[in-house]
Amino acid sequence: MQETHNCYFFIADYHSLTTHPTPENLHNNVKSVLAEYLAAGLDPEKATIYIQSDVQEIIELYLFLNMNAYLGELERVTSFKDKARQQPNNVNAGLLTYPTLMAADVIIHKATKVPVGKDQEQNLEMMRTFARRFNRMYNVEYFPIPEPFNFGEALVKIPGLDGSGKMGKSEGEGNAIFLGEDPKSIRKKIMRAKTDSGPTEPDSVKPEPIQNLFTLMNVVSTPETVAFFEEKYNICEIRYGDLKKQLAEDMVNFTTPFRERIQDLMGNEEYLSKVVREGGERARESARKTISEVREIIGIKKF
Repeated sequence: MQETHNCYFFIADYHSLTTHPTPENLHNNVKSVLAEYLAAGLDPEKATIYIQSDVQEIIELYLFLNMNAYLGELERVTSFKDKARQQPNNVNAGLLTYPTLMAADVIIHKATKVPVGKDQEQNLEMMRTFARRFNRMYNVEYFPIPEPFNFGEALVKIPGLDGSGKMGKSEGEGNAIFLGEDPKSIRKKIMRAKTDSGPTEPDSVKPEPIQNLFTLMNVVSTPETVAFFEEKYNICEIRYGDLKKQLAEDMVNFTTPFRERIQDLMGNEEYLSKVVREGGERARESARKTISEVREIIGIKKF
């Protein structure tokens, strides 16, 4: 994407505040994510990489969008309802207005394409709604209506190890495999992944926890390996212990180059600082222009 588009990639530290991380964890998480971005191939010479909180204009646009967002539509967002169930003692306003902050993150740069996973499909649609609503309310064609960016025919969703949902830190540490994770931890997590007693009928439909393991195997294993375990499942001879051991080794092999690169980057504070400092400058330049024009459109003017 960075080879063909003018791209902005950011680390969403404001978003993370909905779970109340400690100051130490917040800073270390930002540093880790930055190293992961770079290890995964983002190039600061080709794309703008920055930290969300370094661009204060995002919060001003977030405020403007919240003024035109309605309680009912925010309460119906699936991710809000899921999080409210998961953390009933911390259903905060930031959780409710997560979609408006996400929209501000994107349309602050007047983006036309957004690389999102399947789990963010509804939030993307909300983003499109807020952009259209702004244009309609102020009788302008200012914000483009962003479209999903994907390399295949469908949006991607990497499943979690708990048998349902997506893979991600927000879903619980044991639910996700991280690019910088050590092999021992990866093996332990995968061996604990949910399974069942196995199929009793040939060619039966896989229950979700089992399908999730096969989905992960499709990402990191060879086609021959996947085909072998598919056949074993279809003829009711699958041994989940063998499948998980194979998946664990393939996952370790897949993540090893990333882990080694992340370790190198984490030790280079000067380079990491340079990346986000220069990226923040470029992102603020873009955001300031948008906020200046949005203020003019809304009618917020200096005397």
